[in-house]
Amino acid sequence: MSIHILGIRHHGPGSARNVKAFLEQAKPDLVLVEGPPDAESILQWINHEEMKPPVAILVYEPDNLINSVFYPFAEFSPEWQAILYARQNNIQVRFIDLPIAHSFAFKKNRALQIAKEGAHNLSSNAATDPETETVLPPVYKDPIRYLAEAAGYNDGEKWWEHFAEHRRDNEAIFEAVAEAMQSLREELPPREEKEEALREAWMRKAIRQAEKEMFQNIAVICGAWHVPVLTNMPRQKEDNELLKGLPKVKVECTWIPWSYNRLSYFSGYGAGIKSPGWYEHIWHHPNDDGTRWMAGVAKLFRKQQMDTSVAHVIEAVRLAESLASLRNLSKAGLEELNEATLSVLCNGEGILMRLIHDELIVSNKIGQVPVDIPKPPLQTDIEKTQKRLRLQPTADFKDYQLDLRAENDLNRSIFLHRLHLLEINWGRKFATSGKGTFKEQWRLQWEPALSIEIIEKGIWGNTVEAAASKYACNKAEASPSLKEVTELLEGTIPAELPQTVRTIIYCINNLAASSGDVMQLMEAVRGLVNVTRYGNVRKTDTGIVLDIVKSIITRICVSLPASCTSVNDDAAQVLLGLLGKMNDALNLLQDAGCTGEWRQVLFAITQNQRSAQIISGYATRLLFDCKLLVGEELIKQFSYAMSPGNAPAVVSSWLEGFLKGSGTILLLDDEMWAVIDNWVASLDEISFTNSLPVLRRTFANFSSTERKKIGEKAKNRLIGKVSRQMKPIEDNFDFETAKKGLPVIMKLLKLS
Repeated sequence: MSIHILGIRHHGPGSARNVKAFLEQAKPDLVLVEGPPDAESILQWINHEEMKPPVAILVYEPDNLINSVFYPFAEFSPEWQAILYARQNNIQVRFIDLPIAHSFAFKKNRALQIAKEGAHNLSSNAATDPETETVLPPVYKDPIRYLAEAAGYNDGEKWWEHFAEHRRDNEAIFEAVAEAMQSLREELPPREEKEEALREAWMRKAIRQAEKEMFQNIAVICGAWHVPVLTNMPRQKEDNELLKGLPKVKVECTWIPWSYNRLSYFSGYGAGIKSPGWYEHIWHHPNDDGTRWMAGVAKLFRKQQMDTSVAHVIEAVRLAESLASLRNLSKAGLEELNEATLSVLCNGEGILMRLIHDELIVSNKIGQVPVDIPKPPLQTDIEKTQKRLRLQPTADFKDYQLDLRAENDLNRSIFLHRLHLLEINWGRKFATSGKGTFKEQWRLQWEPALSIEIIEKGIWGNTVEAAASKYACNKAEASPSLKEVTELLEGTIPAELPQTVRTIIYCINNLAASSGDVMQLMEAVRGLVNVTRYGNVRKTDTGIVLDIVKSIITRICVSLPASCTSVNDDAAQVLLGLLGKMNDALNLLQDAGCTGEWRQVLFAITQNQRSAQIISGYATRLLFDCKLLVGEELIKQFSYAMSPGNAPAVVSSWLEGFLKGSGTILLLDDEMWAVIDNWVASLDEISFTNSLPVLRRTFANFSSTERKKIGEKAKNRLIGKVSRQMKPIEDNFDFETAKKGLPVIMKLLKLS
């Protein structure tokens, strides 16, 4: 009986090549691979013609989807090559790591235990010894770093690449790895990690079980660190005691597509790698001296309209080889090739290396799994819809501009809105340029983590339509916020879920009827008005929404004047913002009855002396904007509010409201300019000086460009006024005094 323990680096192309060569030579009758035994039932799909790595095994707890883990595989992963060899040669293959069913339960119990111990220690320390110091667990360094440092490297990843991944023809690499790991295990202090001890005990248990079943030639593929403890096994009794009584939870598993940019993250049993695109290149072209790689870089640059000649490629390869020779390396690695690329092809411009990193070193490649793989029903429906609508999931983002007048684009929009309603954010919607509401701009980018969200939302229904409808209804019925439910309605209308729309409208009606908070009602109006716009584009009956909007507006108009009195500054600022949104919503609604009610409310606010001055000023401005308060009436209202008899704080607040967002309007509207200009001109010297802080505070809210242009307009008007009146008042006008006023105005506007 022979047992071969092959220590590998997860996702290592050299390790994968050596494992494949060893298996082809040794011809084992059983292959044991470090991985979750829970997923053995889905290994049958690994040699399916539609299975294209990178892919991952997803193991999750159905009752608690926070507990989930990915086991990713690339084509150059040693585990993938080992399983593929076994499946292609009809050899039995098993996973031998600690089952995830136990791992999840162990972590859950461990977390509860730590929480209890922490609470106990905290109470004990507080009662007995307040100066007790917390003892932090030791921080362990990657064991490979010790070997790298001993060899003169400061990067364990780079050392392993040159030591293991670039080696060919096996070269007794597995014996060398076993010896190195044995030395590290003996020299380094033991790592007191309970879960790692459980994992290694389970691996030994699986090997012993294979021996009992009389397999004669067993190959074990595992992480290099575990080799010594699988070669020199302790007594079986010790492992049995360690594994006795392990807790367990229910788990399920499936295959999902993975991507190279996600392969750089730690996930499952395998640490991520920094350069999956480079590792794929090593896997397919192990004898490349850098020429193929540099040719790929040149091709990428040419696609970007950058001139790159063959001479550039040759010179860069020569430089990389020279760097490798100076560093006593057997061949140029990625670091040497990058340095040569930066010097020769990029002319020292580091920004171009970012393009190489994204497109070649990491790459945006995404895998594929067979359609027939058992999956949750919701995931199956999403994949079928993606295929029907020709929306291919890609690791890189892709933009779609949808014309809602076209049937396929409209169906795409409905599908994406339903996913968004389910909070599965595969697509992000952007504003589109141009007129019309028949266009939508979406950016789609698939992330493997979306698979978890899809499984999580699967409890709401087996199809996207059913799940989105039930999820939105439940969310609406549970929410106490009128604004939140209104926003939900905005997302439901374009998702084409009529029954859900009726349910949400019913919830809105109930919340609006029971709400006495006028601010909450005002927050909801703009969203409801936006909803009514979809009636023209998607042929959705929004008449019932319009009735609710009118009802809410009427109640706002009844309650708002009283709500604007006796409020503090913070509440007044909030109301000020809501007033603007409310006015914009009514302008969008274009309903004569609602507009009339709103304008009566604005008049009531301006006439009520107890109204917050900033709100009264803004209401006056809104009436001026719609030409209901002009001429003498406007001047009278303005003069009364800006009377010297009013406190400076009152004047300042009213003027701030009146000029809110009016920097550009002041430049364009001569009537408003004349009102402000005449008021300033009517002030005597003392009053003008006292008003400067008021004006400074108000004008500080304008942009610097607006302030500059206002200053120039004031200067030009003053000069023009002086020139027109120069002859009639030549003997009486004091030009020197007028000039002295200009610096003060310029300083006021922050221009001096």
